[in-house]
Amino acid sequence: MFYGAVVWDPWLIVSQIVCLQCLYYLTLGLSTAVLVGSRVSRMSLFYLFDYSAVDASSVTGLCVIASSLFAALAGAGFMLYLIERAKKCLDFSATLYIIHLFICIVYGGWPSSFTWWVVNGTGLAVMALLGEWLCIRRELRDIPISRLRANV
Repeated sequence: MFYGAVVWDPWLIVSQIVCLQCLYYLTLGLSTAVLVGSRVSRMSLFYLFDYSAVDASSVTGLCVIASSLFAALAGAGFMLYLIERAKKCLDFSATLYIIHLFICIVYGGWPSSFTWWVVNGTGLAVMALLGEWLCIRRELRDIPISRLRANV
């Protein structure tokens, strides 16, 4: 992809959002199943979408927090391959967490827990900043000219 030409492609943007959201929830689900599944008798969507599950005063709540932060770290890695541009990382991270907020509102109501807001705000910051850092590192790599030269 040539980055100099700016092309408005809404289907590409929507597909990137859908892929990033699916990979985020896959990572969140798997990490929650590993960390929380060993502590509870029955797994449910409660641990993914209900704000009351994010609780720093219980071990299960701490496992939910850890899985949320791990999913944010993995999301930054996903953005490196899906988004590929540092200036778009904040936009896609914010979109992901806004969609997550709406799903949480539909599932369990408005998140009134301060811990939920801190965890998701931290996850947003981690995903955006780490994703930008990874993309900048890739964008600033040297282009090896020796491969492009014809052998003389």
